[in-house]
This record gives sequence, structure tokens and C-alpha cells, in this order.
Amino acid sequence: MKKSQAQNKQALRTQLLNKLNDGHFHLGEDLASELALSRSAISEQIKALNKLGLDICSIKGRGYKLTNHIELLSHSQIQAALPASSQGNAFLIQIENLVSSTNDIVKAKSHSVPYVDSGYCCLAEAQSAGRGRRGRNWVSPYASSLYLSMLWRFTGGHQAMTGLSLMVGVIINETLQSLEVLNCQLKWPNDVYHEQKKLAGVLIEVEGQVGATTSAIIGIGININLPANVQGINQAFTDLSSITKKPISKNQLAAALIHKLWQNLPIFEAHGMAPFMARWKDCDLYYKKHITIVAGDKIITGTGNGIDNTGALLLDINGSIKAFHGGEISVRQA
Repeated sequence: MKKSQAQNKQALRTQLLNKLNDGHFHLGEDLASELALSRSAISEQIKALNKLGLDICSIKGRGYKLTNHIELLSHSQIQAALPASSQGNAFLIQIENLVSSTNDIVKAKSHSVPYVDSGYCCLAEAQSAGRGRRGRNWVSPYASSLYLSMLWRFTGGHQAMTGLSLMVGVIINETLQSLEVLNCQLKWPNDVYHEQKKLAGVLIEVEGQVGATTSAIIGIGININLPANVQGINQAFTDLSSITKKPISKNQLAAALIHKLWQNLPIFEAHGMAPFMARWKDCDLYYKKHITIVAGDKIITGTGNGIDNTGALLLDINGSIKAFHGGEISVRQA
């Protein structure tokens, strides 16, 4: 499909959603007339939206409407919610409808001409091939979560990026705190939890030569209001609508997170994890907990003892502190 055709399709889908999202029923023939489509084309669009995970109520003689109101991404709303110091960079924000993954969009943009600056980011309503750490699938229902990826170029190369996913976790947590979402914890190396359930995740993808400027594509997913019938998530999870009674605006959340990343990534690039160590420790999910780490073909048990300046996990094993740069953590059963 040509780019212009894809853009037209996205624009049409957004127009249809805006109509279905107003709380009223709309007859198929009325939608067809208003959007200059055939009645069968409207029916196909409705089916496509259902496949994306949207719950559309259909009643004969009354028409269609979204069962639950959704908030769609809005560049103008995000820009308006940015603090004054960041509004001049709003041109770096790109909003898409359905993409393979926001990381894919940012990765392609990082190689484009003209040169794209650090801080460029892409947000999307849904991902058809979202992914998490170790290639796992990231379930991405339509308009139910914040899917955001940001480009940052590190002139210091790979060495300057050590601990980046941990720093991003700190920033996600502090952003949530600013919106009165409290008591979240950080799971090494890339997750945000609330009451032992996953709320958000980070995926860092790196491109570049050793010793040269390196590009980091920082992928972030935050569950906002997942459908009751969501499928394909194989671990305990939660979303913002389950945590707080106060609705969280997706556009406000996006603006706050983007601003904090723009503020803190230069600090991280200059000083590494040092300015973020205490902030991580305050929210460490496994600090002083008995845990098991699977690293390669080894299974090691011990007590979580925080992280070091490189972002490595520190494990107290019978009084000896060992550092681990990779692996999977679980709570050790008594």
C-alpha cells in the first residue's frame, strides 16, 4: 500500500472512531453518507475496528457506537500539555494510528534524510507487532495503552548507554507520581509494577558502531485502560484505570513523559546512572527480597541488594555480593 493510501485509510478510521466515540448510536447509512463511503465499506471498517480490540455495540435499527469512550491521541492536546520549556520541540512528536511497532517507525526515521534530532518520538494508537524484551510479544489493543518510542543519539557510544532502561523506568515512575499514581515499583531491568502486577515496560534497541555515535530507540508501553477480554498476556498485569479512580488522560500522560525524558536524557548522557541511583533504590521491587535469577544455563538464588553504577543487578549470595548484567528474576519461593 502506498504511503498516501495508508494515510487516507488512517484518516478515515480516525473520522469513523470520532463519530462512534460521541456516546450516540449512528446508523450505517448515515455514517456512509457522512464519510462518503458505501454501506458495505462501513461494515468492513467496523469489522476491522473490532479486530483491533475495540468493543463496538451494534443494535439493529439504531446502528453503532463504542461501548466505552476512548481517548485518541492528539498532537495539539499533547503540545498544549507540554510545559513552556518544551513546547518549542513539539515538532519532534509524530502520531500514527496503526503501526507494526513504534520502535520500527523511529528506527527507520533515525536513518532518514534530513537528519533527525535526539528527542524525536512516535506514538501510535495500536501496534500489530509490538515487542518486549527477548523478542516477546507486547499485546497492544487499540487506544488502550500508551505506545511511545523515542530516539536518542549518544556521542559516547555504547558505553554511555549503560543502565539506560533503568533510568527510563525511574522517569516513567516519576511521571506517574506527578499524575498522582503512587506506590509503583521498578523491576530490574525494564519493568514498572504496581502491587506485584506489570503496569509498564521498556524496550531499548541500539544501533551504531563501537566507539562512534550510537542511536538508542527507547520503546515504552504503559497500560491505561485495557479491554476486559484482552488476550495474549501471560503474566499478572494491571492498568491505570484499575489503580486510580481519577481518569488519567493519555495525552496528558504522553506530554508529561516526553517532557521528563527530554529533561533527563541529557543528564543521563553526561553522568550515567549516578544521578538516578537513589531514585531507583527507593522503588526497587526486589531490594532485600529473596530472589532467583536465571542467567543463561545457570540458576542463582540470593537476596536482592540493589544495582551498581553500571545498572547491574547486585545479588547477596551467602554474604558475597555478585553483579549480574543479564538474566530473568523471580521471587524465590520459601
